[in-house]
Amino acid sequence: MRVAVAMSGGVDSSTAAAILKKQGHEVIGVTMKLWDNGSGCCSIEDIYDAKRIAAHLKIPHYTLNLKKDFEKEVVNYFANEYSIGRTPNPCVVCNKKIKFDILLQRVKEFGAEYLATGHYAKIENNSKRFILKRGKDNDKDQSYFLGMIPQETLSKILFPLGNYTKTKVRRLASRLQLKVAKKVASQEVCFVPDDDYAEFIGRRHALKEGPIVDKHDRVLGYHNGIVNYTIGQRKRINKPRDKPFYVTKIDAESNTIWVGDEQDLYSDHLVVEGLNWFIPEPDDKIQAEVQIRYNHKPVEAVVIPENRKTVVVKFKNPERAITPGQLAVFYDNDMVIGSGWIK
Repeated sequence: MRVAVAMSGGVDSSTAAAILKKQGHEVIGVTMKLWDNGSGCCSIEDIYDAKRIAAHLKIPHYTLNLKKDFEKEVVNYFANEYSIGRTPNPCVVCNKKIKFDILLQRVKEFGAEYLATGHYAKIENNSKRFILKRGKDNDKDQSYFLGMIPQETLSKILFPLGNYTKTKVRRLASRLQLKVAKKVASQEVCFVPDDDYAEFIGRRHALKEGPIVDKHDRVLGYHNGIVNYTIGQRKRINKPRDKPFYVTKIDAESNTIWVGDEQDLYSDHLVVEGLNWFIPEPDDKIQAEVQIRYNHKPVEAVVIPENRKTVVVKFKNPERAITPGQLAVFYDNDMVIGSGWIK
């Protein structure tokens, strides 16, 4: 098959391209130019690394300028979410709208039948539909970040690393003499310089001082912009006492931060909107394991449809720091059955 591989210049996508070529596919490397002076997959250095790996593998390579699309769909979303008191997940939106929509359409211009990436996840066809599953490496599984990809799109995607561990990928990259075998991936948001969210968002939205109040609505102090806070945070609350305060609620309309004790962070339910199902949309409640952030261990819950737009998730045990704007992903064992945004 002719397969386009989204090459970020890192070890994962480079090894994915090498695996596909070794399997006999006609491989084309494509790298997205998304942001000027970015880090990680957005940097000039990473584009050069991708070109060097493609040359080493003797495959053609193209750089696609998707900066306008990226700013419109990902950067603006990121800044807007913070400005209204929510905590965004730009990687989820980039996967949905850039990689597996815009890029997928563009690689068809090269005659590619599939788009492959270096994600640690699996796609399987169970004869009725394509399904998304966790990758073999539990520590590196990235199915959470793929939860908003439309189910029908899975038929055009390949994840060559789904059955590999990160350790095995690095060993294979070394054996194939890929110069990025030991390269460390950036953990920062690639388009935010120095990880300074407030400065970055402040250039797009005015930051206003507002009150920090306790659960009895008593003013404890003032903040310099709600973008500096997220649910569960204990930093930047300069009110001394024997035990720390935690951010429990952010209200953009009143520009107010609420704080409380750690036990105030726990809730036994949440509401999810913007739903994306990988199974037929359920009419009645279903049992699932629900993951409410990337580093969160999935927990037992009941997912209850309210209407076509929202579901209520009721946990077996209360969960800590449920954060509006983050993605909730529903699992049946290792299979992703649906997802949506925490409201």
